[in-house]
Amino acid sequence: MSEKPPSSKGSSGDDSLPEGMPDEIWEQFVRDTEQDIRKSAPKEPSARARMVAERLRREQEAAESQSRGRKGRKRPAEPEGWRTGPAWQEMNGRAGRRRRMWGVLGIFVAAGVLLVALNPSRALSLITGDDSSGETATAQLPPETAAPTAAPSFSDPDHPTLKEPFRGSPAVQYADGAAGIELPEATALGGLSKEQVAAGLTRTRDLLIDANLNPATLRGGRPDAALALIDPLQKDVLGRFTTDLAKPDKDHDPLNFFSRFDPRKLKLVGDVVKTRGRMTVGKDAKSGVVVHADYTFVYPLVKTAPGSTEVARTIVRRILDVQVSDPSVMRSTAGKLWIVKYDVDIANSACDSNDGYLHPDFADETPSGPSPSGSAVDPYDRSRELTPDRPEGCGLVSRT
Repeated sequence: MSEKPPSSKGSSGDDSLPEGMPDEIWEQFVRDTEQDIRKSAPKEPSARARMVAERLRREQEAAESQSRGRKGRKRPAEPEGWRTGPAWQEMNGRAGRRRRMWGVLGIFVAAGVLLVALNPSRALSLITGDDSSGETATAQLPPETAAPTAAPSFSDPDHPTLKEPFRGSPAVQYADGAAGIELPEATALGGLSKEQVAAGLTRTRDLLIDANLNPATLRGGRPDAALALIDPLQKDVLGRFTTDLAKPDKDHDPLNFFSRFDPRKLKLVGDVVKTRGRMTVGKDAKSGVVVHADYTFVYPLVKTAPGSTEVARTIVRRILDVQVSDPSVMRSTAGKLWIVKYDVDIANSACDSNDGYLHPDFADETPSGPSPSGSAVDPYDRSRELTPDRPEGCGLVSRT
């Protein structure tokens, strides 16, 4: 490149360089040209640059390998331009589908909430898959402290089952057995101390339990514990009860005071009898106090025949007044109860049977005896008074 330029005129006679160019200018031109060529020529990277490039290449390959799915398919690359091309349309479609999905889900949730609010027992049946009304999810009623003013509402028409024997009945909210017989607070009254009144209340409770809830009594056994609580000075009452239990007939019915079922034909479904009622205490006109008890007992029953599955319920409401007196003031036996009055109302039991047992009606049986008549009565209506002049015989009931 440092060769001297040819003469000012070429062989063709054309001018290639200005005439009379000094040598130093030509040499400067040659040097500048060489520097420009060296700057623009490609350079081989240094060893360190090659190492860095290789490391970056391996890291890029590792990142791409991790981004692949389990089946080796490569994940989508970065989305295309903002709101342009098929990528934006696909994203918009997915968002629309998600909105529709959440909308449908919201409808189902709202329907579920409405179902639970209107019928919690049925909602539990649908969730669990069981053919049950979810009795365990039904809140128990608070204790009855005063006479109800109306019958319980009709809310669930379902029939009882062996698993849920109180299904479709207001009794599903009643207390279990003796837990439903709660005592009022005892106070000194009628010349008796607080302790004497409390003892009288407890004995009345024990009498009700043995006469209506004791499994032995329900199977037709002799209610000895109940009889032992009655004042032995009441020989007429004890004599009547003894005859009723030993030789029941039309004129001697133990069901007037005791609940009994024939164990050869019937058995309780489970071991729970539902109980609802109240007990009060007031001053007696002569001496001591009178304890007033008003309770409804609901008995679920099934036939003892093999393969029996139909459940029938018998509802028994009992009213009992007993006197608790001070033996030093009035003729009585300490620690015993004096029976003043008792009454009973029985629903769903054959009224023409005189064998001393309750006989609930089953749908698979042919009715026998007189047909029920009169206006239908709700046996769960505890606001109804049991008047002495009410019609006797087989009456219609609105539900069991």
